[in-house]
Amino acid sequence: MKKGFRVFVNLALLFALCIPAIAQPSSKSVGTFVIDDFDSVGNQNYFYDGESLNWNWTVNASRFVAEGYPKFNTFTGIPNSLKPFQMKDTEPKVFGVKVAYNRKGDNWFEIIPTKDDKNYEIPLIGTVDHLDFWVWGANYLYYLDVMIRDASGRVHVLPAGNLHFNGWRNVIVRIPGWIGQHSKLRSGPRNLSFVGFRIRSDAGEYVDDFTIYFDKLMYISNSLSFIYDGYELKDQSFDDDEGSSDSSSSSSEAN
Repeated sequence: MKKGFRVFVNLALLFALCIPAIAQPSSKSVGTFVIDDFDSVGNQNYFYDGESLNWNWTVNASRFVAEGYPKFNTFTGIPNSLKPFQMKDTEPKVFGVKVAYNRKGDNWFEIIPTKDDKNYEIPLIGTVDHLDFWVWGANYLYYLDVMIRDASGRVHVLPAGNLHFNGWRNVIVRIPGWIGQHSKLRSGPRNLSFVGFRIRSDAGEYVDDFTIYFDKLMYISNSLSFIYDGYELKDQSFDDDEGSSDSSSSSSEAN
């Protein structure tokens, strides 16, 4: 019995080895997409759906912010870990914010993209697995959140940890699976979008002198998760001249 079983197993293995290997197509195409490296604010050339997108950054703060704050700008700098990947002909920049408040408590500020003097949300490609960026902490007990909008129009605030450390740190924020990233509705958001950062002070922390910097904001995504055969027809207009003339011709012929 055992001998017969061994023969059967050997024949099965031999048959499996004789079958030619066939490459199976994969529906996944995981890639890294850089939202902003802050080297050229206002000229990012972030490509989405065949269009080059650009924006600026602004900072909004809560009511007890001190006069003259928040202050923000780009500065020459880069985390050490990113230096080997920096293009030699480009001066590395980081985005920095300095704030001060008149009292301790529930203080916060938000860093958000803007376009044409209006808040602008950056659309993200595919099904996003996580956001990845670098942040410089001043060793204050402040808390960092990432704000995203799902495909149903709801804004989610995802915790990204505290800023109680010195210098640069790489932060990864995973997108929970229960957040809807795609919608079949034409009237609302089509995909996930990046709304901005929110930084909150701990109630007992000093608030008269806080500084933070950001660099290399990007995300990892399955870029083909919403691409299908005929994808280019989803936004086809039915009101153009060509479509109207074809419809008129068809109606005339039918009569």
